[in-house]
Amino acid sequence: MFIGEFEHQLDSKGRIIIPSKFRNNLGASFVVTRGMDKCLFVYPLNEWEKLENKLQELPFTKKDARAFTRFFFSGASECELDKQNRINIPPVLRKHAGIEKECVIIGVSSRVEIWDKNEWENYVENSTESFAEIAEGLFDME
Repeated sequence: MFIGEFEHQLDSKGRIIIPSKFRNNLGASFVVTRGMDKCLFVYPLNEWEKLENKLQELPFTKKDARAFTRFFFSGASECELDKQNRINIPPVLRKHAGIEKECVIIGVSSRVEIWDKNEWENYVENSTESFAEIAEGLFDME
């Protein structure tokens, strides 16, 4: 399980250090792809395979299913940590998330997300007020 929030900087070659708390659960190789809300999703291979299986079950005859799987898989890149525990984020993914220098890396249960620091701060600021309302809607099952 991935939890926590960490700040790091992208270097001039597009590399970022993966926090030590995430490295063991990610494994030696993992997948980085476009995420929702202008961030990147990072999946350990076992979680990526589960997600891939679910997405393969979507009917290719549905326009939305084709669009989503194209978007999700076309940006995917298998990554490995270098000796300094960094990954190189491909330019297409950096562009998607608007990542230029300052980043926030967060744990979200079965995945890690990488955000541009300003985007993350805006997201948190805009979501904080509706957090209780969203929680009530999701968990109101009595």
